[in-house]
Amino acid sequence: MRIGKMNGCARILWLVLVLFAGLLSFPLNSGAQKSPRKLAQSSGVGPKRNAEIMRLVREIDARNIERTIRKLVSCGTRNTLSEQSDPKRGIGAARDWLFGEFQKAAAQSGGRMTVEEQTFEQAKAARVPQPTMLTNVVATLRGTQPESEKRMYVVSGHYDSMCTSPTDAKCDAPGANDDASGTAAVLEMARVMARYKFDATIVFMAVAGEEQGLLGSTYYAEQARKNNLDIEAMFTNDIIGSSLGGNGMHDPHRVRVFSEGVRSNETEPEATTRRSVGGENDSPARQLARFIKEVGERYVPGMNVWMIYRRDRYGRGGDHQPFLERGYAAVRFTEPNENYNHQHQNVRLEKGIQYGDLPEFDDFNYIADVARVNASSLAMLAFAPAAPKNVLLTTGLANDTELKWDANREADLAGYEIVWRDTTAAVWSNSRWIGNVTSYTLKGMSKDNYFFGVRSVDKEGNRSPASYPRPAPRARN
Repeated sequence: MRIGKMNGCARILWLVLVLFAGLLSFPLNSGAQKSPRKLAQSSGVGPKRNAEIMRLVREIDARNIERTIRKLVSCGTRNTLSEQSDPKRGIGAARDWLFGEFQKAAAQSGGRMTVEEQTFEQAKAARVPQPTMLTNVVATLRGTQPESEKRMYVVSGHYDSMCTSPTDAKCDAPGANDDASGTAAVLEMARVMARYKFDATIVFMAVAGEEQGLLGSTYYAEQARKNNLDIEAMFTNDIIGSSLGGNGMHDPHRVRVFSEGVRSNETEPEATTRRSVGGENDSPARQLARFIKEVGERYVPGMNVWMIYRRDRYGRGGDHQPFLERGYAAVRFTEPNENYNHQHQNVRLEKGIQYGDLPEFDDFNYIADVARVNASSLAMLAFAPAAPKNVLLTTGLANDTELKWDANREADLAGYEIVWRDTTAAVWSNSRWIGNVTSYTLKGMSKDNYFFGVRSVDKEGNRSPASYPRPAPRARN
């Protein structure tokens, strides 16, 4: 009913009803504590975008990615067991070309990037009928800050390929998507990022032997563990080439990021603690996936990072797995809808259907966007301080939550943020800037009802991933 057409009595009655409804909706206790979920987020360092990250993201070029993929496909096959001395065909030709391309990238780094061929002999195995030399091509961009240069972030793709049989070294195995796409993304990131200076070290890696059982990545991860390398995070890019799936779905604006929940190397005492306090969704890999989603979507707003709560696709594996098994945080990037006609298939036309992993099925612009999500996340990790170490949550009966952690060593550290979320939420939904302190108590927020984390922030506003707390030992009376 329109007010203008009411008579006098009706208008008075309508106003009384409105006033009464307003009184009913007014809180009885206006001084009651706000819900923690609605607390205003405050920060002494604003979440502004890093100008260098924005610039390097723009410099990633889909045309370079296409050229790399077509060059790798031109090798005919890149099967790990294929020819290693032919300059045009086989995995040796691909290895030598990649080594040269990474060297070109390194030439722009002012001496900060070095390139090596990490070669080892693989013993006879299920998919290796005789001992075979394998080579990872590794480009290391050293960090520039003394407090951070030993901290490392690794990004990989595998440059080997296969037909239907993993031991057929003669058939054509173009491998345009699996995994020239991931290798091309890594090479393009190296080309762009070599010109930038980061606090921490970034390793760009093309590995061999993935199709024979994750052999190249296993060797690198094992050597890293033996040498006590401080690898804070590892990304693998495998099958990131197509935005069109075998199910007919075209999805050029989304990439899957797989992350494990319960850690692959969890001990039984750690499992007992986890079961008692929760944390199945707060492994280092899950924190890394949340970080990638937050940063990647901020710097590549046209992309959606689809977090998948699995170590890998159902019953399958990838080059991040050996890192997880050795205690390193690692995730996998993969297109959202795979086409199995183009994976591990002999190239052929059968009943009008084209089989084989050919470049005509790649979406080079999509690969470039996935590379941008990778690059922005890697850059933020390498610019930011290390995630806080030894974060503890005090136990005991209290409705407040007290957190403690070790102080960071970086000279440009500004301080820390507390983050939290509901126990059923996928991502951190709230944050509070607390300054350069090593303990903080959240008043009136029970540890029973929320998950908490602590992250480091530098003076430029670069933020680390969140560190999930362990329960502090109970004080003895």
